[in-house]
Amino acid sequence: MDKIKPFIPADFKVPDSLQNEHFRIRMLTVNDVVKDYDAVMSSIEHIKKMFPTSSWPSKDLTLEQDLIDLGWHQKEFQMRSSFAYTVVSLDESQVLGCLYINPTTKADYDANIDMWIRASEVDNRLDSILFDSVKKWISEKWPFKKVAYPGREISWEQWKLMK
Repeated sequence: MDKIKPFIPADFKVPDSLQNEHFRIRMLTVNDVVKDYDAVMSSIEHIKKMFPTSSWPSKDLTLEQDLIDLGWHQKEFQMRSSFAYTVVSLDESQVLGCLYINPTTKADYDANIDMWIRASEVDNRLDSILFDSVKKWISEKWPFKKVAYPGREISWEQWKLMK
């Protein structure tokens, strides 16, 4: 029987964080719920434009539902099945966005990576800074050979059609 290839090697040390002069990226936990909820709810229309094939987030998302989502992401991180990171200001006073590193069965990709920045930071070019920073971090610190960035380097239409 063929063994299923793990998402990441068992001996791989998952990076704790990435920090630059603009933000810190670290594991998303249930402790981030209040600031995460604020970032999501203040950016619903922007997030929906970033992820047009997703029904998340909805305008009726509750704090409790967001807490459940964060708990699920935190457990997946602990199980090493996917990795959700929060993007926070350097003083941690505000959640600026999120980063999701997920396995994929599409084509010959090892992972697909999605990210978003809160709407109030778009004009500050933080989205492109985040994208450039994450691409470099993934290529230097993660064990993936080929990563997909749907909605950025691959259109959502192309991504949806891939096998």
